Amino acid sequence: MVLPARVRVTRPPLPLAPALRSAALRLCPGAPVDDLLAAALAIAGGSVIGAHLRWAGGEDQTVETGWRGRGIEEELSRAVGEKT
Repeated sequence: MVLPARVRVTRPPLPLAPALRSAALRLCPGAPVDDLLAAALAIAGGSVIGAHLRWAGGEDQTVETGWRGRGIEEELSRAVGEKT
């Protein structure tokens, strides 16, 4: 799948840095960000526009409305499923 040109998906190191932690909580407000096992973030123009977070017993994924349906969801799922 080809992402829009200005979008990249990354797997940041855990625990998340403060700015990324805030963005993850904004997108997935119920996620226990201090207990994550894996995280993938979609970034466009310096802003986090999507997140896929996984923790023991659950996971959550959200992509901002204007970015949905462009392959970002699939790429986030693929990235969070990779082993580091």
